[in-house]
Amino acid sequence: MELIARFLMTTLKDIGIELGLSPATVSRALNGFPEVSAKTRDRVQEAAARLGYRANRSAQRLVSGRSGIVGMIVKTGSDLRADQTFMEVLVGMSAALAARDADLVLAVDQGRDPVAAYRRMLERDMLDGFIVNAPVMDDPRINFLRDEGIPFVVHGRDRPSPDYPFYTIDNFAVAAESVQLLAALGHKRIAYLNGPELYSHAVRRRAGYLDTMAKLGLPVAEGALTHNEPSEAAGYRQAVTLLAGQRGERPTAFICSSMLLADGVMRAIKDQKLSVPGDVSVMAHDDDLPFLRAMSFTPALTVTRAPLRDACSPLANDLMDLIGGADPFHLQTLTNAELIVRDSTGPAPQNGETPWPWTPPNR
Repeated sequence: MELIARFLMTTLKDIGIELGLSPATVSRALNGFPEVSAKTRDRVQEAAARLGYRANRSAQRLVSGRSGIVGMIVKTGSDLRADQTFMEVLVGMSAALAARDADLVLAVDQGRDPVAAYRRMLERDMLDGFIVNAPVMDDPRINFLRDEGIPFVVHGRDRPSPDYPFYTIDNFAVAAESVQLLAALGHKRIAYLNGPELYSHAVRRRAGYLDTMAKLGLPVAEGALTHNEPSEAAGYRQAVTLLAGQRGERPTAFICSSMLLADGVMRAIKDQKLSVPGDVSVMAHDDDLPFLRAMSFTPALTVTRAPLRDACSPLANDLMDLIGGADPFHLQTLTNAELIVRDSTGPAPQNGETPWPWTPPNR
C-alpha cells in the first residue's frame, strides 16, 4: 500500500529532492524546455519513470499552454476494409504520439461539411493540433486550419508547394514506374485502375500514368483509365468490362492503385480461365496492410510498396515539433515507394494479341 501511495503522490518536488534539483528545473526538463541540458533532461525523465510520476494535465496546460492532446478526424464509410488508411494509421499514430507523451483523440466525420468537425473540436478548446489524412486538392480542411492558425501536419499534400508540414510518397512516380516496367516487358495496352479522383494522391497518379504513356508513345484507350473506390467488387467490375473489349482493344496489363482493386482484377481473370502473367499482367500499389498481402496472391503480386505505418512516426514527431516552434518547411518529407517485381508481371502476349475468346461469366 505504501508503494501504491508513493506512486499516486509523486510530485515535481519529490523528483527534485531525489536529484538535488529545484521543482522549476524538473518541470522545465519534463516539458522539453531548451535551456535544460540533455543530460539533466534524461536524469529527470528516468527519475520520473522510476518514481511513477504522472503529469497533471490541467496544471501542465496552465504552465505551457498545451494540453498534450492532438486530433485526427477521418471520413469513413460502413466498410472499413475499403478505407485503407483507417485502422493501420490510427493504431500507429496513437503509439507514435504516446512516445512523445501526447494522446490522440479520434472523431469520425460523416457529414457533408468537411470543416464542421474541425470547428466543433476547436470550440471545445482541448487540442494542440491536428493530423490531416486523405487530402483532396485545395483541401478546405487545410485552408480552414491555416486561417485559424492551428498547428497541423498532413499525410499527403493538397498543392504543389505546401507551406505546412507533410509526409507523403511520390505518387506521380508510383504510376510512372509501373508504366515503365510494363512497357519494358512489351505491353502497349495498359489499363490503370486509379482511386477516387477527388483525392490528391489519385490526381498525381493519374498525371504520372498519362505523362509516361505519352512519353513512351503508348495510346490510352477510352475507358482504360478509371477512378474507383478501393474495393474488390470495383476491380472485378472494371476488369470484366475492359477484358470484354467494351472500351476498345483489350488491355494486356492492369495497374491497380490498391490491393483490393487488384484482388478483384485477379478474380475476374481467373474466372475466365486466363493465366497471369501469360495472358494478362497485373501489378498494384501496396500499402502493406495486414489483411491483404501481395505474397498471398497466386501468383505473387508485383507492387510498388510503401507501408502506411511508415508515415506514423514522422507525422507524430513533426506535429509535436511544429507545436514546439519548429519551422514547417523543415518538416516536409517526400519519399519513394519501393518497386518489387514478382511473378504477376511478364512479357506481353506475342504480337500484342490476346489469344482468348471472352465470355462474361454468369454470376
